[in-house]
Amino acid sequence: MREVNEGTSASAGRRAAGEAIERGDGGLSVAALLARTGLAHVPPASGASTSGEPDASELPRRGGTDVEPEAARSGAGAGAGARAGAGMVADTGTDVAAEDGTTHGTAPGTAHDAAYGTAYDADDQADSVPAAATPDVDGLASAIAEAAGPLVPGGLLSPDSDFFDAGGTSVGAVELVAALEETLGMELDLDEVFADARPRSLAERWLRTVGTACTSGTTAAPVAPEAPRSTASASASASASTSPPPDTTTRTPHTNRTPHTTRTPRRPTHRGSLPASDPTPSSAPPVRGARPEDLDQILADLALADRLPWIGPPEPLPPRRILLTGATGFLGGHLLLDLLRHSEARVYCLVRAADEEAATARLGAALRNHRLPWSSEVRRRVTVLPGDIRNPRLGLSGELWNTLAHELDSVVGVAAAVDFLRGYRSLRQSNVLGALTLAELAASGRPKPLHHISSIAVFNEVGITAMGEDDPLARVDRLVAGYDQTKWAAEVALRRARDHGLVVTALRPGGIGGHTRTGAYNPQDLSSGLLSAFGRFRTVPAFRHLNSAPVDWVSRVAAAVVCEPDAWGHDYHLTGVPNTLDDVVRDMAFGGLHVRVQDWDEWRADVLGRLDADPVPELGFLTRVLRSPTALKLCEATLTGPAATGERTAALVEALGLRPPARYDSRAQLRTFERLAQDGLARLPHRDDQPYLWFSETTEGAVTPVGAPAEPSRPCSAALTLSIASMHQLVRERRVDVRGELVCDAVHPEPLTVVRGDVWVRPEEGIPRRHGDDHRLLRYRLLLRDTDGGRWWLEGHKYARARRDVWRQTRALRVEIGPEGEPGLFEGELVVPSDSYVRDQIDGIEVDPRLTAREQRAAKLTWLAWFGLEMGRGLVGPFARAAADLLDLRRTPTPSERHR
Repeated sequence: MREVNEGTSASAGRRAAGEAIERGDGGLSVAALLARTGLAHVPPASGASTSGEPDASELPRRGGTDVEPEAARSGAGAGAGARAGAGMVADTGTDVAAEDGTTHGTAPGTAHDAAYGTAYDADDQADSVPAAATPDVDGLASAIAEAAGPLVPGGLLSPDSDFFDAGGTSVGAVELVAALEETLGMELDLDEVFADARPRSLAERWLRTVGTACTSGTTAAPVAPEAPRSTASASASASASTSPPPDTTTRTPHTNRTPHTTRTPRRPTHRGSLPASDPTPSSAPPVRGARPEDLDQILADLALADRLPWIGPPEPLPPRRILLTGATGFLGGHLLLDLLRHSEARVYCLVRAADEEAATARLGAALRNHRLPWSSEVRRRVTVLPGDIRNPRLGLSGELWNTLAHELDSVVGVAAAVDFLRGYRSLRQSNVLGALTLAELAASGRPKPLHHISSIAVFNEVGITAMGEDDPLARVDRLVAGYDQTKWAAEVALRRARDHGLVVTALRPGGIGGHTRTGAYNPQDLSSGLLSAFGRFRTVPAFRHLNSAPVDWVSRVAAAVVCEPDAWGHDYHLTGVPNTLDDVVRDMAFGGLHVRVQDWDEWRADVLGRLDADPVPELGFLTRVLRSPTALKLCEATLTGPAATGERTAALVEALGLRPPARYDSRAQLRTFERLAQDGLARLPHRDDQPYLWFSETTEGAVTPVGAPAEPSRPCSAALTLSIASMHQLVRERRVDVRGELVCDAVHPEPLTVVRGDVWVRPEEGIPRRHGDDHRLLRYRLLLRDTDGGRWWLEGHKYARARRDVWRQTRALRVEIGPEGEPGLFEGELVVPSDSYVRDQIDGIEVDPRLTAREQRAAKLTWLAWFGLEMGRGLVGPFARAAADLLDLRRTPTPSERHR
């Protein structure tokens, strides 16, 4: 119990720190930070480097580039503080990045004891030593790693491991920011954590921010790993970095005197729980483009493609053995099934897991979660390979790597870390280096085509004018989000690979919507989050185009490209027909969801305010996106960008006889929206909501006791209001809601109130009863309550027959009435007066007044068209059946014919 209470106290402390961040409370001063972290003034060991790192000349050289092994930069173990002055070497575990767009795993090797480097005593060395009381990067990085350890699955994080790659989440990042302020007094922007979540990088940036010189000697220089990670050197570390040049920055001597220039720690303006209305919006510069250090890293990564070998063209034959990464993801799972359905290939699925058994179980669970089959036939044609897209040779053994290099016919790369908040350095291992590793595999052994799932995010530059398949990509320095930058870098690097003879196909989806038949969707997809917010809050931001398509169409076209040799080596846009703002508003109005259009800033503030007042856990990722300045820039580029065009894709689809590109409209979204509502992400219209459309119906007639037609009839009438909450209600259920009252003195002397009522249009497709001629047009089911509290039921039907009184058939209602839970007591017929039918049910239609006049007219016409078509089909049915009976040449008459 004590441990539980202590854990609760620690959690409460982090929560309190998070609330302090939200209020904007100040952090500690630099001096207080030094005291808090315990950075003692320890003189350097004899002969030791003051940086706490090995000399650059001692690092191994690989491929002509000085690189630094991961172990040389990882955290230190117990007692490392005593060895920090002479450099530290620690065991670093494997960081695992998921191929399905998420990050999980562990990174053992975290330093439990913070290791601090050399510092000089300011009082003793003020006149002779230029640096004093300066914390080194190693010590602060170890302290940050120790604070982050409890927030990752393994409980440990090394200073050089990425927080997200080790399994940290966006929520964990918010807690990390709070924990660092609570324990170390460090005020960090949440965006700084997402940009590069390695504790060492966080330490370097923090010390630069507060104006403290770094003594470790390591900087955020571009990391140049061994990608394309050839087989000969695959045993080296997966994330070694280039040794930076010596630090020649002039340090300001630390004395008791005030220096000439004082740098004040920058106060963050956006944190994990900051409200939409930031009291100090001008305290941080606006996000305008890529960071300089990220651009340097991108250039270093692009150069890695030049190390690929020169190869010849592959055999132009449909593949029989395919390597697929990302099969546990949303698109990857659907693509796996389409490859199996539309080809005879065996598919090798790379799945992140410890062994084959765990990988197989994970793949099966992922497919079932996406409502995809995991049958014996699927398992028979799938070979599961436990591995990791981030590791050298995909984490496979040398023997298996060589076997695949000589036996595979095609490589399909879907795996990617999809996170719109993380920075380039945090995502590059999965999205850039992983793509280059697949290119290396495709170029090894027998030549193979590489089919790379890219994204139209490569065009996410604000102000770009065209997004065609062959149009120039955005300028990378104008891409803000790390995800966009990694997609751009991967695609440009693979373009360089084309110059080496590698056949590379770039497939660029936009937003990937839910499946049109199963309703399966990706809850972390931005388009799903926006759609959920549109339907839940009934507001839409003004935008130009939404480039999205259902996953089943995207997957089918991608599979066709993989299996068609003539389609290899080109760029394709898998975006369907983009939606305009008018399209989305019209679709939602058709579904009874009247939405209000707002400008972007107003919509964002409104949605954040609603989510703060009534949090929706399933939309937590959307809240974090809307709070992040970087992600906001991405949203701006997405919503203001042009329509993506795909002439080459349309031509391919037509040539192969596939379903042509279409708009992802309300019908395509129908099942997905229902699943979103089931999962709490959206809200469907309810009968208790303001009706979308309604009209009145008055009926008059008489009833008699059941089984006693000779007894005198008693008058009976009903005044009802028929309404629909949305067109979705009609499309899915063909049902109309009913309110009103029934006046029937045979049942009760006072009017009976309709507690709940439903009318079904053409129930069971109007199929008549056995051997009968009555085709059901409408079915009424009412639950009534009298003034004494008694409950009654009413069941009624309108029938169509092959007779001339068609007009009366649409107005006559046969009814049966009885107490709740008991057989019927009365039966009879109620008829709508001919003079009130047109007046009430056509001219008297009312529509939600919140709609514009144009929308109201469209709603009336839509209802009349739908209802008229259904009634017409119901009335024609009996006549068509009678005609078929008359033309039937069989000698033996049917029972219905004999009756007639």
